[in-house]
Amino acid sequence: MSRRVLLLGGTSEIGGAIVAALARRHPGSTAVIVGRDADALEKAAAALVNAGCVSVSVAVGDADALDTHPALLGELFGSGGFDTVVLAVGTLGGQAALATPREEALALLRTNVLGCGSLLEASLQQLRSRGGGTMVVLSSAAAERPRASLAYYGAAKAGLDALAQALGDAARADGVRTLVVRPGFVHTRMTAGLRPAPLATTPEAVAEVAVRAIERGAHTVWAPPALRWVLLVLRCLPRPLWRRMGI
Repeated sequence: MSRRVLLLGGTSEIGGAIVAALARRHPGSTAVIVGRDADALEKAAAALVNAGCVSVSVAVGDADALDTHPALLGELFGSGGFDTVVLAVGTLGGQAALATPREEALALLRTNVLGCGSLLEASLQQLRSRGGGTMVVLSSAAAERPRASLAYYGAAKAGLDALAQALGDAARADGVRTLVVRPGFVHTRMTAGLRPAPLATTPEAVAEVAVRAIERGAHTVWAPPALRWVLLVLRCLPRPLWRRMGI
């Protein structure tokens, strides 16, 4: 059966890879992608058509414009509805912890927590009102134990991750399934120039993990899957040892 997918964060390489993977599994699928840069969205849409989507439309929207989200999602769903929403909005920064400029830190928190949280809530409300669907939220392995080198990003993803888990549980009775995806280091434009972490992966590999998780009805998945067990160990490390590791 074909799918109708809404991608929030339309130029995200991981988000686009998930849409493409769904299109390969479900011939006839269509998509609408949303982002701030209209020209970049058009390029991303063309790439998704080449990847197998029957049609891809674009819509301009800003994750930081919180007051616009209910109306934006209402208008998008009103055009025909979606069975799958992928929330792939996010910015990476704050690598220098307390040396990070305040404006950069606040902007990162605003987009990754408030902006994404607002889009998540508005999307879930639309799915609930239409009898259900699947909500996919891109979190991060950094959410599981935030560290000094990713203080703001890790904290922001931890907040989004917790909100997605909780709201997903609340929406389940209305037929909405929520999947939280926790990738490790992914080779993308956003991470270009950074030192790859162990178990580094690609957008396409993350997408395959996510789509398989959608098919089996999982609520949380790690990409690559082995990362789950690595993080289980890291979460158990005593705080003094964690600090000395300097990661």
